[in-house]
Amino acid sequence: MRSIGVCFVLLLLLFVHHKGYVTAKAFTGTYGINYGRIANNIPSPNEVVRLLKAAKIKNVRIYDADHTVLDAFRGSGLDLVIGLPNEYVKDMSSNADHALTWVRENVQAYVPDTHIVGIAVGNEVLGGSDLDLQSALYGAVKNIYNATQKLKLDIVQITTAHSQAVFANSYPPSACIFKEDVAQNMKKLLELFTQMGSPFCLNAYPFLAYMGSLGQIDINYALFNPTDGVYDEKTKLHYDNMLDAQIDAAYAALVDAGFGKMEVIVTETGWASDGDPNEGAATPENARTYNYNLRKRLAKRKGTPRRPKSMLKAYIFALFNENSKPGPTSERNFGLYKPDGTIAYDIGFPGLKSSASGSSRLSFKGLGAQTWHWSYLLVLFTCASSSYLFL
Repeated sequence: MRSIGVCFVLLLLLFVHHKGYVTAKAFTGTYGINYGRIANNIPSPNEVVRLLKAAKIKNVRIYDADHTVLDAFRGSGLDLVIGLPNEYVKDMSSNADHALTWVRENVQAYVPDTHIVGIAVGNEVLGGSDLDLQSALYGAVKNIYNATQKLKLDIVQITTAHSQAVFANSYPPSACIFKEDVAQNMKKLLELFTQMGSPFCLNAYPFLAYMGSLGQIDINYALFNPTDGVYDEKTKLHYDNMLDAQIDAAYAALVDAGFGKMEVIVTETGWASDGDPNEGAATPENARTYNYNLRKRLAKRKGTPRRPKSMLKAYIFALFNENSKPGPTSERNFGLYKPDGTIAYDIGFPGLKSSASGSSRLSFKGLGAQTWHWSYLLVLFTCASSSYLFL
């Protein structure tokens, strides 16, 4: 009888979701991925959707609101966070009408068929070098949020992602506070996020921390491999990997600023598989180790030492190697997949086609955009077997 009741509830929820009555969650499960497109040789958005569905990766972030991507995700069932690029932040801050138009054209025009569950307003603005941009971020977030409310888009969560440049220090984790020069803008933003119910979004890279502190950090600690770890004397907490420590450092900064109840979500993390001569840690072996161990860590569905009951959620950076990105070689080699859709290294995900190394071939015939009634078949299958789960 219990299984019948569960099936009924699932079918009911699915029905009202199709009618547009259920508020979407911004993150399903624990695992997501960043779909960057600064490249001229990666698969089409339609192929990417098929790849993500085959890999059972439901949570996806993009860095703009490209309509070819939004069209490709239509009917896919995948949850999409779109980005308002930094170059639009000042305009959206000073002009509420422009913010309303942007949300109407890039969100309202696509939901609910395209599951847009979030808008990331800017990326790594605070802690950057543009002080005017930093000052404009609050107004842009507020105007975008007000636009979603005016258009009755309650399914959309408003966030912005921060780099670790907003912190004055992060070791030990309990000592972390926000930098003095970002504290004022950060506090205003956190007060707004508290009102909106939004999380603190952190781009956390043990790779970058390790590269910036050569000889001071055990690479096994950065890669989730067995190690003695780090002991925080103030909190009496032990850390067996650097990512957990980075996240708890963010929690410590939030507590110091008076926002200790806010959730931290990792919006970017990953490891480069290739780099310049001075980036010796950027190897396929290390990238595979980090991403494989991270996937196992997230699958445990547990929190950090400081917040053990708050299940860790992370978006991996990135889906593809992006050959047009500026900067050091490592910047172009964070992808789980090569430009042709084959896996860059094996952590258990399928590729679009067989690679030279002999990866198994996947057939995608007939896997185009699904109409909503297929979801009912999925629910029935789920009732019969609980083995089909998005990460």
